[in-house]
Amino acid sequence: MAKLTAIQIKRLGPGLHGDGDGLYLAVGKKGGSDGKGEGSRSWVFRYRDNGRLREMGLGSARDVPLADARRKASDLRRLRADGGDPIATKRAGEVQRRTEAARGVTFRQVASEFIDAQKAGWRNDKHAAQWAATLYTYAYPTIGDLPVGEVDTSHVLAILQPIWATKSETASRIRGRIESILDAATARGLRDGENPARWRGRLSAILPARRRVAKVEHHAALPFAELPAFMTGLKARTGIGAAALRFAIMTAARSGEVRGLRWREIDLDGALWRVPADRMKAGREHRVHLVADALAILTSMAPAEGGPDPDALVFPGAKRGAMLSDMSLTAVLRRMGRGDVTAHGFRSTFRDWASETTHFPSEVVEMALAHTIESKVEAAYRRGDLLAKRRQLMEAWAEFCGSANERGAPAA
Repeated sequence: MAKLTAIQIKRLGPGLHGDGDGLYLAVGKKGGSDGKGEGSRSWVFRYRDNGRLREMGLGSARDVPLADARRKASDLRRLRADGGDPIATKRAGEVQRRTEAARGVTFRQVASEFIDAQKAGWRNDKHAAQWAATLYTYAYPTIGDLPVGEVDTSHVLAILQPIWATKSETASRIRGRIESILDAATARGLRDGENPARWRGRLSAILPARRRVAKVEHHAALPFAELPAFMTGLKARTGIGAAALRFAIMTAARSGEVRGLRWREIDLDGALWRVPADRMKAGREHRVHLVADALAILTSMAPAEGGPDPDALVFPGAKRGAMLSDMSLTAVLRRMGRGDVTAHGFRSTFRDWASETTHFPSEVVEMALAHTIESKVEAAYRRGDLLAKRRQLMEAWAEFCGSANERGAPAA
């Protein structure tokens, strides 16, 4: 077979042109809408493996000179003479290079990149901060600087076993986070094999199920029979913390939802609070009917002159623009001598009152608490939020909360 020349390499038309001994110049068809564009030109080494014709690319003719292409082809012929397979050898080399590169990538690096990539889809920055904090405290001391491809079951157990029984919820979250990060590393080709942090079929064979070791801790709640007297005492207190706690109780809302409340969420004329989806645990907008006492609290928090800034916090913290801290509500309870209950526990008080003293359907009460519907079938068919029925529920709750005044009960 005649050898190719430098001029031929530039001028040959579409097709496969041999240079001899398995080396070919592959010229593509001319491109462009007018058919006059330059066709691609690349080097190909062809050989037979067990009777099967195989082709291996050697690079573009623009980047690889003829002499270099012939040298590469010569090396591959020697490899074939020694019984080797060029394509298999190339793939093995690529795997080796990836493995070598992965040895320099630590678990900490992959975790940081994973959090940065995922946080856009998380509800808020606090979620990303929680991931970073738990990994920094529990995982990084053991595997932070370890190549991510070398993390194995013994490392994961070294992290989890010391806290599995004493901090079971935290340990479970850390396990899930490590599993997700290692899955991401596998997808990036930085590790292979099974995920050592997977629970089912792996860690489940070593660690006891969390429900067997975790002591269920409920938020300390005030018995609902004591609530009217407590509300009388709370109403007599001044300060933003006391006002926020009263508002949280009247709306049966989570303290975080109340502390993050901004004026743009409030419709005073419609007596309605719309909590946006990005501030809700379930990720869905939640509408709350505002009873007269809740509206009165809002009125007391509004500026004396002019309308409130829509972006301003209704219950601001001590620092300008900062949210009221959760401890501010706890401090109110302690000053009232009720350090035995929590702000979140008043949601349980509301739930117990509704279940034991009213005839409101359970789904109405659960919707008032903005609880997620566990049944996917039921959730798919329930389109509305039962607001009309919840108005009646919240008005009944407000009447109960204020009933101590009617009975002349002493302040708490």
